[in-house]
This record gives sequence, C-alpha cells and structure tokens, in this order.
Amino acid sequence: MIKKQATAILILLSSFVFAQKPIFTTAKVKAATVYFNAAEISQTASLILPLGTSEIVVKNVAVNLNESSVQIGAPANVTVLSVQFTNNYISEYEVDTKSPALKRVRDSIVLVQKEIQKVNNSINSETKTIALLDKNQQVSGTNSGLNVTELIKMVEYYKNKQLEIANSINVLSEKQQKLNETLQKLNNKLEVDTSKEEKTSSGKLIVQVMNNLAGAVPLEISYLTNNATWTPFYDLRAESVTAPINMMYKAQVVQNTGIDWKKVKLTLSSGYPNQNNQAPILSSWFLSNNANYGYKQRNAANQLQSAYGAMREKKISQEANAPIMAESSVSDYTTVAENQLNISFDIDIPYDILSNGKIHSVSLKEIKLPASYKYYAVPKVENEAFLLAEIADYSKYNLLRGEANIIFEGMYVGKTFIEPGQTSDTLNLSMGRDKKVSIKREKVADKSGTKFLSSKKEQTFTYDITIRNNKKEAVELLLKDQYPLSTNKEIEVELLQSDNAKVNVETGILTWQLQLKPNETKKIRISYKVRYPKDQNLNL
Repeated sequence: MIKKQATAILILLSSFVFAQKPIFTTAKVKAATVYFNAAEISQTASLILPLGTSEIVVKNVAVNLNESSVQIGAPANVTVLSVQFTNNYISEYEVDTKSPALKRVRDSIVLVQKEIQKVNNSINSETKTIALLDKNQQVSGTNSGLNVTELIKMVEYYKNKQLEIANSINVLSEKQQKLNETLQKLNNKLEVDTSKEEKTSSGKLIVQVMNNLAGAVPLEISYLTNNATWTPFYDLRAESVTAPINMMYKAQVVQNTGIDWKKVKLTLSSGYPNQNNQAPILSSWFLSNNANYGYKQRNAANQLQSAYGAMREKKISQEANAPIMAESSVSDYTTVAENQLNISFDIDIPYDILSNGKIHSVSLKEIKLPASYKYYAVPKVENEAFLLAEIADYSKYNLLRGEANIIFEGMYVGKTFIEPGQTSDTLNLSMGRDKKVSIKREKVADKSGTKFLSSKKEQTFTYDITIRNNKKEAVELLLKDQYPLSTNKEIEVELLQSDNAKVNVETGILTWQLQLKPNETKKIRISYKVRYPKDQNLNL
C-alpha cells in the first residue's frame, strides 16, 4: 500500500514538474496599423497545450511595446491569467530556432575547417622534413669519412627522398586550395541564407493560461509599440501650365520594432493612439468678458493662410474641380476612410517593411488635381517669379501635411510643402521658380533724392520694376511691392505713384494682376516721399 502511494506521489510530482516547463511558440506578424507616432501590431501563434495551467513563452514580439496594450485572443476553453513582457527571458528549455538549412551549412564549414587544418599540419611536417634532410646531408658529407661509392648512394637517397616530399607538398597544396575554395563557397552561402532570413527579436511575452481541453490552440496577439512611424509624402508632376497636376500620394514608413514585417496587411492612420480609458466628465463652463480673445484667435488663424490667397479672383465651378482618379492599380488597392478624428489608408497589397530604421516608401493612390496656374513675385525681396498652382475645394482629396517633390515640364525643380490645415477653401502649391519669367527692380536715380527744408528732411524714392515673359505662352502674374507706413505724426509718408496698383493703406502693400503675352515686357513704377525731422535717422 505504501509502495503504491509513493508511486502515485512520484507520478503526480513528475506531471507537476512537466507542467511547469514553459511552452515556446513564435509569433508571426499578420497586420500592422501605423500611426504618426506608434503602431498597432497584430500577430498570430499556435501551439499544443496540455490540460491545466501552463506558462507560454511567445517569442518574436516587438523589443519595445506598451505592456498595458497587449491583448491575447484565445479559444473559449483557454483562460488567460496574466501577461508579462520581457527582453531578457532565459530558460534551459528554450530551443534553438536556427533553420535546418543554416545548421547544415555551419556543420559543413566546421568539417572543411578541420580538413584544412589537417592539410596545413601535413604541409608543415613535410617542409620540416626537407629542412632536416638538408641539414643532415651537410653533416654526413663533411664528417662521415665515407668513400666515393657510399657517398654516391647517400646523395641518391637524399635526392629521391626530397623529390618524394616535394611532390607530396604539391599534392597537399592543391588539396588546400580546393578546400579553401569550398570554404569560401560555404561562407557565401551562409551570408545569402542569413540575408534571406526573417529578422526576429529578443522581445517575449510570458503568458500564464489555464486550459480545459488539451490540444492545438491558436493565439491572436495585438499590442502598441512606439518604434514605428509614418509621414505623408507627395510627388507632384505637371507637364505645363495648362495641364492638371499628377499627384502621387505616398507614405514614408520607418520601423525599429526588432521584427521584420513580411507580407503584412498594412494600414496607415493619421491619428494618435490614445490609451486613456477614463470616461470624460464635464465641468461648469463660465464665460468671461474677454470678448476680443476669440476674435484674436480667429484672426491669428486666418493670418496663417498663405499670402498667395490674394491672387484668387474667380471661383471655378465645383464640377470642373471634381477629383479625377488616375488609371492606376495603386489607387485600386487602397481604401481611404475618413472620420472626425483621422484619415486611414487600408492597403490590400502585402508589404515588406524591414526593421532597419530606413525609410520604406509606400504608394497610396494617384490623383489628377485640376489646377489653375499663376505666377507670384515680390522683387523687393527676390528677383524671381514663383509658379503657383491653385487647387479649389481641396478638402475632398484627404491631403495631409507633408513634403512634396516637384517635377515640372519633365525636370525636378525642388521641394515644396503641402499645408492643408488652413482656413481657405483654396490650396496654393508652390511649384518652384521659373527663370523664363525675368524680373528686375531698379532705383531710378534722377527721380530719387533728398531735400532739406527748414526743420525737415524730405526723401523721395522711385523704383522701376521690369517684367518680361520669355515663355511661348501667356502668363498671369501676381506682383507685390510696398511703401513704408508711419505711426509717428512727425514722420509723413506720401505715395506719389503706384501705376494702377491695388493699394492696401493699412499694410502698405501694392498689388498688380498682370497678364503678359509671350515675349512681352512690362514696366511698372512706384514712387513715394518721406518727410521727417532733420535730427532723426530712418532706416529707409
């Protein structure tokens, strides 16, 4: 009876020890939703679970993740008791995950290296034997007292022996060369195979579960990590000032999660994941008498709008500006979803995004943007014309803030920045400088000068602005200049000539809307007078 009890206890103890052994499984990346500052990774794993309580070690998760965001999906018969994340899990039961193919290559390398060492030893031994024979031959020839017949026999022996050893060394050298070539091939094969291996990480999830039904168990794992980001990027192509803009909507994705994403379902979101699960509570809302605050805030926001907005005079009909999707398979495989908080791009094409910190370009969609083109110039600041493309009702394109490459008339002209978060219903894109519209601003010496009155100094400034259109087609140019303003009653400013400019007396800005025919030249003159006390110096 005692013997039976002892046996039962041993069986119970052995089953308990077996149950305590961790069960290892490797997670594979299935999908990733990348936000501007983080990513939600979805992975799958499968394993065989015994009945009862088990510890599961899920390998190959991100090296840095938000532990509180981890979610484990399992069948109804499996209860997840706890989840912990670590980068430093060490266990005697952890198995080697190296691929069998790589193991065979490494084993072959070890065998070849051993053979090379044997050949090297043989060559070294034969070389020392020749050296010993040479030395022994010298000693025997000078001190042995041999007669001529015996000396001839000895010389013949040494000669044959040296020839035999030299031939042996040649054979060994050939074998050594072939072994080295084999070793090089194996090393090359190892490098190629390693480069093809999917990168795995040191991140692990330690999951305690209770299972009511032994057998195969699939796991669905998801979590947030901050080691992945994306930024919008655009390619803008225009063939001429009469053609629409071909926009390639792209994303630059970077990830350092420690695991390679191979053939994943990729979703890009403009949102910022928020893990705050506290329900909001409203407090009392008291109004103050600072009525100007709201006005100032709205005014400040309006001032952020591009200065180019002033050039828009006519509204293009909504039908003329409806988005025209380019015939492209990229657009066909991207679904755009828009809600109150963000925009998401759901991509049906599987992507490989490696964990190397490098930019991976992802094409989202192609759009033809109907645009009206105008030129913009401020020669007081810079004597060059800038081509602007005006996009009406741009909100329908779901654009996000980001950089853009500009290719105009088949030539890369530089970068611009798309800023859709403005208050105007028209988006102005700077398409770069155009050298074919030349501008020159010069001071007219004989119309400028200084006069001294009784207690005042009077200075007159006159400038000529010359614009020439060297293009083959007519262009529309928005030209701006300015004259100074005074808030001091002792300083008087008078605008003498503006050549039909639209004058903003509050800002001192002069604006001209010019139409220039091919090879046409126009000249504009501005002149103003400033009168101020003699003892003052002004920065004019």
